[in-house]
Amino acid sequence: MKYLSSKSLSAVILAGAVSLMSTTTVRAADSTAPIVIPIHNWSSQIVMAYVLGGMFESMGSNVEYVPADSQAVYESIRNGDVTISHEVWQSTFGKSFYNAMTKGGVIDAGTHSATTLEEMGVPTWVIEKDLCPGLPNWEALKDCHENFTTPDSGGKGRWLEGPQSWHGNLMPERLEALGLADKWTVKFAGGADALWTELASAKKEGRGTIVFNWTPNFTDADGFTFIEFPEYTEGCRKEDGGDGKCGSPKGWLKKAANYKFPKTHPAAYTAFSKVDFTTTQIGQMAALVDIDKLDHKDAAKKWLADNEALWMPWTK
Repeated sequence: MKYLSSKSLSAVILAGAVSLMSTTTVRAADSTAPIVIPIHNWSSQIVMAYVLGGMFESMGSNVEYVPADSQAVYESIRNGDVTISHEVWQSTFGKSFYNAMTKGGVIDAGTHSATTLEEMGVPTWVIEKDLCPGLPNWEALKDCHENFTTPDSGGKGRWLEGPQSWHGNLMPERLEALGLADKWTVKFAGGADALWTELASAKKEGRGTIVFNWTPNFTDADGFTFIEFPEYTEGCRKEDGGDGKCGSPKGWLKKAANYKFPKTHPAAYTAFSKVDFTTTQIGQMAALVDIDKLDHKDAAKKWLADNEALWMPWTK
């Protein structure tokens, strides 16, 4: 029997360790447990959910979709009931996101190139028809409410807000703070579809309408003008101790994930961390549903087929 010198033996042991590490790395695989993706109530978020699900499935992962409250979802991520959130809007969900991060269990998985704004506004044709002279300056609203009344507004001009779960009483508080509540009232839509139905109806009837909207969205291409309210500053909202007069800030669009996701699904998490959409790309996802009238799943399938050059490199 031939014995190895201590130096040779060390080399063999080291080589074996390196080989074992390489084998372990190669064999490391994502968990078969499903990646749980939340479904909220606006088009781009739902289409993007199925886009990401399709991307994960192409990598061999299992995916599950669950309806989720858009504010409470960060607690669900923190507790492990939901895996990711792919549209974290700073203005509306930033506080819930950071609160969950502070408690532990939620990680920041990166930021999209798209910047965001969520605000009340009008289709641009309202300004072109001079239904409220002086818009987009908010002070124009002091003198034009008659052109924005609806059967449910009690003779006042109507602001059609999104679902109350999105912003609570932010807009009614703003009306009061700006001294507009005697001429305007806020009504809450049941979902995003009701906002787009209102835009279509108002245009057909030739009447003024003020609705909550956001960018990125399909309306970026249609022509929509956000009202210019007093500038947002930190702490200006009533819930933060301010007078509530301020408008909304331009903000980021982030991604969130459960802290275990990088460990349980390393390949899928790496792909998710690379996901980066622009304002135009997100608006196109929404347009497939809100303009082209595809259902959300078919819209995602079409988007994935048309944009392989964008998303497939994220999976490598």
